Amino acid sequence: MSTDPAALEASIRVACDQERWSDAATLAVKGYGPELLGYLIGMTRSEVDAGDAFALCCESIWLGLPKFRWESTLRTWAYCLARRSFTRLRRDPRRKREVAYSDALSAAIAQVRTRTATYLRTETKDKVAELRAKLEPDDQTLLILRINRKLPWREIAIVLGEDDDTPAATERRAAALRKRFERIKLELRALAKPAE
Repeated sequence: MSTDPAALEASIRVACDQERWSDAATLAVKGYGPELLGYLIGMTRSEVDAGDAFALCCESIWLGLPKFRWESTLRTWAYCLARRSFTRLRRDPRRKREVAYSDALSAAIAQVRTRTATYLRTETKDKVAELRAKLEPDDQTLLILRINRKLPWREIAIVLGEDDDTPAATERRAAALRKRFERIKLELRALAKPAE
C-alpha cells in the first residue's frame, strides 16, 4: 500500500475514533507492515524468526489499538511494538500465540509477509547488512530507523526509549542518539576496513 503517510495516519485514526479496530489494524498492517517486517528481517537475519516477530507485532497492534493514546505517530508506536516483539522472541524463541484476527487483517498479514520477504531477500545479503549484524541490536535499530526509514530523531528516541519517558527525557535521548549515531558510523567504517 503506497499512500501518503499523513493520509494513512488520518485513516487509521478515523477508524480508531469510530472504534472500528479491525479496520484500523488492517490499515496499519497494510500501510506499515512491509517496513516493519523489513526491519525485523534486518534484525533477525532470518525470514522465519522475522515472521514470528512480525506475528507478535501484529498481535500487539491488534490488541493495543484501543489503548493507543496518539502521543506519537502510529508508525512510531508500531516500531516500538516491533522492537519489543523482536526482544520477546529473542528471550523466548518458542513464544507463539494464536490470535483470532478478522479475515481482512489475517489476509493483510499474509500478504505483507509474502511480498516483503521476497522483496528483501537480496537486501539482507549485502555487505552493509553483514556489517550492521555485528552491532548490538539497539545500534542496528538506530541505523535502520535513521538511514533506511528516515525517522526523525525524536521518533527514534521514542522507539528506543521507555514507556514512561517524559518529553524532556525523550529530547535528551534524541540528543544522545545523534552522538551515538556518529560513533556507530565510525565503528562501521573501522569494521569495513579489514573487509576491503
